[in-house]
Amino acid sequence: MPATDTATTIAELKSRILAFARERDWEQFHAPKNLSMALSAEAAELMEHFLWTTPEQSRSVAADPAKRAKIEEELADVVIYALEFANMTGIDLASAITAKMAANAKKYPVEKARGRADKYDEL
Repeated sequence: MPATDTATTIAELKSRILAFARERDWEQFHAPKNLSMALSAEAAELMEHFLWTTPEQSRSVAADPAKRAKIEEELADVVIYALEFANMTGIDLASAITAKMAANAKKYPVEKARGRADKYDEL
């Protein structure tokens, strides 16, 4: 069965990424500093696809089949580095995401934040 969001766990992805790095003896290079920098660089490469576009144009760019494959590759790079960062630091992503979403729910209560892009201290 092909890997899909509905059929693949975070643990499976982390395991595959770790195995890939270990097969190449890359763990020696995967210090948190290096992985965070690589993550930032890949995020910048993802952003480059949308540079100088309006929000509406960016939606069209993301939907364009000719550009979508490159966008998917950059997003995959971002997620791969994030998952490898979690591997190398022992961070449980499901726990971290759950805790962060709970904190965000307190900072951005629905009754104040719905439809607004303001930062929590400006609501």
